[in-house]
Amino acid sequence: MRFFPWGFWLLCVASAPARGDSGSKARSCAEVRQLYGAKGFSLNGVPQAEISGEHLRICPQGYTCCTSEMEENFANKSRSEFEAMMKEAGRSVQTILTAQYRSFDTFLSFLWDTPVLKPHITLDYFQDLLNKSEKALYDTFPSLYGELYTQNMKVFKDLYSELRRYYRGSNINLEEALNEFWTRLLERLFKLMNAQYHITDEYLDCMVKHAEQHKPFGEVPRDLKLKATRAFIVARSYAQGFLVGSDVVKKVSQVSLSHECTRAVMKLMYCPHCRGMASVKPCSNYCLNVVKGCLANQADLNTEWKYLMDALVAVADRIDGPYNVDTVIGTIHMRISEAISNLQENKDSITAKVFQGCGNPKISTKGSSSEDKKRRGKVTLEPKSSAVALEMLVLDAKGNLTALKSYWVTLPGVLCSKKVMASSAADDKCWNGMTKGSYLPEVMGDGLANQINNPEVEVDITKPDMTIRQQIMQLKIMTNRLGNANIGNDVDFQDASDDMSGSGSGDSCPDDVCGKRLSKNPSTRQPETHAIPKQSGHGVTGASSRSLPSAFLLFLSGASIAAQHLWR
Repeated sequence: MRFFPWGFWLLCVASAPARGDSGSKARSCAEVRQLYGAKGFSLNGVPQAEISGEHLRICPQGYTCCTSEMEENFANKSRSEFEAMMKEAGRSVQTILTAQYRSFDTFLSFLWDTPVLKPHITLDYFQDLLNKSEKALYDTFPSLYGELYTQNMKVFKDLYSELRRYYRGSNINLEEALNEFWTRLLERLFKLMNAQYHITDEYLDCMVKHAEQHKPFGEVPRDLKLKATRAFIVARSYAQGFLVGSDVVKKVSQVSLSHECTRAVMKLMYCPHCRGMASVKPCSNYCLNVVKGCLANQADLNTEWKYLMDALVAVADRIDGPYNVDTVIGTIHMRISEAISNLQENKDSITAKVFQGCGNPKISTKGSSSEDKKRRGKVTLEPKSSAVALEMLVLDAKGNLTALKSYWVTLPGVLCSKKVMASSAADDKCWNGMTKGSYLPEVMGDGLANQINNPEVEVDITKPDMTIRQQIMQLKIMTNRLGNANIGNDVDFQDASDDMSGSGSGDSCPDDVCGKRLSKNPSTRQPETHAIPKQSGHGVTGASSRSLPSAFLLFLSGASIAAQHLWR
């Protein structure tokens, strides 16, 4: 006789909250309706007040303002918005890297009009150095060398053209290009300075062999080849390093969100709205676990990315140091002038040694020219130094490169604090994925291997993203090139391979994200350990919104089974 009253009392206690809820007015869905409409969706079929949530496949199945269609639309929207956030963050880094490339490639000269430096935009920095040197050559050589220059203009034009092509990445051997220039120049000048003789091509071949043994241009060819080669190698490697870094960020930022990640981001960003908690911010650590799981592959870029940043800093020191491009490249015309003057001064001894080794050429019937005797001299005017501006560019680049070193591992924190607007870490009244409360699981480490027990995103650590792995390889290759450039070794730059870009699959919510095929194979994932929320207001886990006594008895008879199937 005691059992019946006790059981009856238990059922009464269990049913009391349900009766109170069913008799009370359901909460309004005005906030969700406003948000849903603002996202561009039709309000047809959107509840005015909360409804039963057993139809939900991602969000907790308590009272809800979201229908199945709304949940599907919110899932698609969360995916597109998260991918947009990634692209926006990537564009910010691309802007910095591209700006650094252009700061070197597009020179900002500085005018000392006042004690404060004022920027004045000019042409391409590196091209500007070459252009100034070439212009100085064109302006001064005619008066200094007369026919020695005017009849050999193409030789000089070809040299500057080859230097520009090399800098832009053409597969040119710079040492061979410089050697070819000095050989062609020697042939032309020797023939012009000995115009009284008929000199054949065969004789010129012999002349070059004998003359080069006696250094007709002095030490200029060897010295210029050494310094210019090093300066050009570091200059073009430095510029290419920024371009490769920017391209890697672009490609990685376009990697699509996985289906598991779409579910997790939806739960993070929009399930609070469905639960009528629009003003509740996601818990900080909860957000970090979601984003770290979604960006696990991206975080694996960190090591090689840091190596690239360090390599660029090291090369920057070379540019403004021993391989100073401003000093070397900006004075090429002066070194050529010095070489020509050396040849003029040693003309008689060089000619005698060539005649001795190759024989005397036949006298020409055209007569001789004394033009070279009338036109002699050197370019002595130093060009305006831009050393201060170059130093500033290098300092600015080094500062930005240092700031970007940890980009891939700090990205989750940036997205959570700036974009998702997560709560503070100490907040115990935040959205934890199920309700308003605290978030207990620990924050996962960075990278794919550390996500094996991520409580928010199921990550297959055995299947790394191939696009990102390819970009890791690109970083390694570029870092190796910069390392070679840093010690003066030439580097070949081949055209980048075709983009391995993936595309999304329309706007429909995939079956394994919102559909019925949500069962998962047994895995080693640890169960979620969210804080158990205090019960207030509506039920949170019931499979039926109004018949709570029945649900309560089912819960008592099989709590573990229900939990396992409900939250998967």
